[in-house]
Amino acid sequence: MTAPLTIAIDGPSGSGKSSVSKAVARRLGVGYLDTGAMYRALTWWCLERGLDLSDTEAVAAAARELPLVISTDPDDPTVTVDGTDVGEAIRSTRVSTAVSAVATNLEVRSVLRVLQRDLMARAAEQSGGVVAEGRDITTVVAPDARVRVLLTASEDARLRRRSAELHGATDATAVEATRDQVVRRDRDDSTVSSFTEAAPGVTLVDTSELDFDESVEAVLDVVAAETAEPVG
Repeated sequence: MTAPLTIAIDGPSGSGKSSVSKAVARRLGVGYLDTGAMYRALTWWCLERGLDLSDTEAVAAAARELPLVISTDPDDPTVTVDGTDVGEAIRSTRVSTAVSAVATNLEVRSVLRVLQRDLMARAAEQSGGVVAEGRDITTVVAPDARVRVLLTASEDARLRRRSAELHGATDATAVEATRDQVVRRDRDDSTVSSFTEAAPGVTLVDTSELDFDESVEAVLDVVAAETAEPVG
């Protein structure tokens, strides 16, 4: 039997890793896991409960008890916490400005890493493979993945993309309003995970000059090269 295909994709904010990863998973007919959504869901849960995010032990305890249900279907990537659909709420400015405090909690990362590996294994078993994306997937969560990609882009490109996503505009004002969520969060998160440079065995894909479809094809080309099989 052919072993499940595990594809790990790292990258900074605005590199396109979520949208590209979902599209790659659809093309390959495999599962999809957005690990960043898990940190966001925990952040939302802590804020709703009034927890002090600087209380690392309390946040880690919340992570161990988090009533999270996250879909690994790339066509329906829902996120539910305690029965509440939080798919939109976890993308709010409120969560985006607070998530680094949770994502840089080393005990939280340890707890969620176990869940991420379990979800990846189940998704791969069900569909024959999985595309997992985040910030330390290629080096910590799934260093033995068959395909490992660091998806990156210039700071300017990443700011414009995230600005268009959040504000529907890419003018100077909109870009500046987005800067904290991109540059500051990357700086904070880089203290606990490496996602700016490709580790040995990880293929770098720079999407600065690529549109969405070209970015998807670039990752599929890496998958094809790493597996020596035509894909998509």
